[in-house]
Amino acid sequence: MMRLEASDHQHRYHNLLDDDHANEMLESEGAGLAARVAELEVRCSRQAEELLCLRSTLADALRRLNALEGRAPATSGAQRNGTYSGNPGTPTRELRIRQPSYRESVKRTSSYGSSASSLSQRRGPQHQSTGSLQSDSPASSSSLSPAPSPSPRATPAPHAPHTVQPYSTHTCQYNEEDGSIRMFLRGRPVVLYAPSDHDNLDPAKVAPPPQNKLKLEWVYGYRGKDCRSNLYLLPTGEIVYFVAAVVVLFNVEEQCQRHYTGHTDDVKCIAVHPNKLVIASGQCAGHDRLDARPHVRVWNSVSLATLAVIGAGHMERAVACVTFSRADGGALLACVDDGPDHTISVWEWQRDKHCLAETKCSVDTVVAAEFHPLDRNQIVTCGKSHIAFWTLDSSNVLYKRMGVFETRDKPKYVTCLGFNHNGDVISGDSNGNIIVWGRGTNTIQKLVRGVHEGAVFSLCSLKDGGVVTAGGKDGRLVLFDGDLNATGTENIIEGHYGGVRVVAEGRGRQLFVGTTRNCILHGDLQLGFVPAVLGHVDEVWGLAAHPTLPQFVSAGWDRLLQLWDGLSHSTVWSKDIEERAQCVAWSGDGCVIAVGCTTGKWLVFDPHSRDLLAAHHDGTEPIQTIQYSPNNLFVAIGSRDNFIYIYQVDDNGSRYSRLGKCLGHSSFITHLDWSEDSQYIRSNSGDYELLFWNATTCRQVPSPTSLRDVAWATTTCPITFHTVGVWPENADGTDINSCARSHDSRLAATGDDFGKVKLYAYPVTQPKSLCQAYGGHSSHVTCVRFLPDDTRLLSAGGNDAALLQWLVD
Repeated sequence: MMRLEASDHQHRYHNLLDDDHANEMLESEGAGLAARVAELEVRCSRQAEELLCLRSTLADALRRLNALEGRAPATSGAQRNGTYSGNPGTPTRELRIRQPSYRESVKRTSSYGSSASSLSQRRGPQHQSTGSLQSDSPASSSSLSPAPSPSPRATPAPHAPHTVQPYSTHTCQYNEEDGSIRMFLRGRPVVLYAPSDHDNLDPAKVAPPPQNKLKLEWVYGYRGKDCRSNLYLLPTGEIVYFVAAVVVLFNVEEQCQRHYTGHTDDVKCIAVHPNKLVIASGQCAGHDRLDARPHVRVWNSVSLATLAVIGAGHMERAVACVTFSRADGGALLACVDDGPDHTISVWEWQRDKHCLAETKCSVDTVVAAEFHPLDRNQIVTCGKSHIAFWTLDSSNVLYKRMGVFETRDKPKYVTCLGFNHNGDVISGDSNGNIIVWGRGTNTIQKLVRGVHEGAVFSLCSLKDGGVVTAGGKDGRLVLFDGDLNATGTENIIEGHYGGVRVVAEGRGRQLFVGTTRNCILHGDLQLGFVPAVLGHVDEVWGLAAHPTLPQFVSAGWDRLLQLWDGLSHSTVWSKDIEERAQCVAWSGDGCVIAVGCTTGKWLVFDPHSRDLLAAHHDGTEPIQTIQYSPNNLFVAIGSRDNFIYIYQVDDNGSRYSRLGKCLGHSSFITHLDWSEDSQYIRSNSGDYELLFWNATTCRQVPSPTSLRDVAWATTTCPITFHTVGVWPENADGTDINSCARSHDSRLAATGDDFGKVKLYAYPVTQPKSLCQAYGGHSSHVTCVRFLPDDTRLLSAGGNDAALLQWLVD
């Protein structure tokens, strides 16, 4: 209507242009039009206010009705994280069922009823919260509406840069009236109830760290599946190798380990100085931390003191290869970056860590780099479809000559390098051939065809001039003389250890062999080889300690179930269970081991005979957690399908009958605990819920306050009143993968997505609780467990496939 009136006035204005009174009429009618527009604006404003009032009244009525019926209020489209908001810019109205007097943390930046606009932009409309405290009804939970499920591994993708959150994890509110604390995970409130005898809590106070500390005692595992040149013998009798972010020095004869822990992420390569005392180790890039840029660390193998840090800021992805110069006593260090250009750089590592030369190495992958043992300024690199001979001239410029394969078949990969006693370069390739390159040339001097079926993965030049070659596919070790004539002496590694990744010369005729299935063997070509180090090959998620003995089991995606002895640091047995394992548990009497698998199967084994006692299948989703009741009469299985399955246990753990399943979680089950009397279960899920269950009836306990004084046999659930403080500031709800309480209830340990093992004083009820934090893992720490005497803590890495054993001092 307003548009029609304006058009009519415009038309009349054009018709009266020649009239003497045109201007006067235009001014008069314009004033009338302006008054009408103002009147319409006032009317629209009143209607908007009435609409907002009606919406708020309706919401209040629905809230009161739900409260009277004992239900949590439904989430409406206008409701975001505890507020009702109208149009942008309009005031927000806080929604509360109760209005308790909360004592809040001093770090809180906004009130509980602050505007939800920032939350809705950060979280998106699918993350809506009811904003209410938990009601004592079956439909409610201590956390609110579900967030999207993380990845199938229950670990988050790499984090985006943190933005300012209205509610951080440490923004906790304590209600003195009902003894509850409200914590926030990703801005979403979770209400937890304290025991009846708990003293009032001040969220602003900071709890001190525990007096106990952890010391890395033993590392189980080795990284041979995807790394080369990673095993050497030192004059001390120790072999040096790496796994995760730890470089291990292991004396096999004396069965003792030492560890260099200066790295912050995956170690990818190592090199030994000509003096056999200094070691260089290179790592990959970390997780957006300044101290985790790819670099090389040079350190003393006796004192474990760091001597130099090389290349931080120069490397892009990871250090693929590192080598010391040999002819000049190790004054230079060369390394190759794993970036797109595979840059090669040469450093004076002892003198101001100066970079002498740097240039692009190859557009293709580089797998090995070695200084020539006799020519000071000669470097050889090899990799995909190439071998290159480098010269560092007097003006510190690197010149490259590519190896010429002439009419011979060019291999897809040149896989390894070595040198004979004449100074000739020896290379092995993906065709199973060995090639000798004349010293100082880039041409082939000798070719030995078909030495191995598949690629030649390692060349080991012996002190007596002989050469041992090793195949990655056929597992054969073949001995040649100094002129690469076969001696007829060879041996084959058993297939279950994998192919040969690297060979290192030991004392006398002894050899150390690293395999592609993360094992280290030792022996000789005549008598054969036995394992010195065994490990997992794929992600490790299952870890459980024996209830009374210093033993533990581990299981992972490599289908291996392994029993370890924590005192002798040895493998008791290893079994292929033919299923990818996600979790593992001992029965309370130690008679059986249950393994949850990624297919929904769960298997029960006898730890003495290793026989399969029972096999069951619940759903098609992975079994995330499995726990036996303290009285050994029940077992609870938490699945990724959101259900908890309860079974009765008979015949000493060999027979199982299902009692039912617990329905109520809106996301996958992550952790669960049994009460000491085996009557109740508490569980956490992927959307940060804490729910309680009656184990015999498989029904949810609607009132969390009725179980506030229950004693729990374990504390594997990280979202409980007694573990509020384990959550770091601005934590994602999936940051903490595992939690464990010591048997004497003095300590709590966690494993997180950032490769850290943390130790707290238990209970961790202060939102701001200090801890002792330890590195060593290079991947998400999937599980932590105390041995039964609490003298040691175990931790399992995910992608790094490592198990670390810590002494509790």
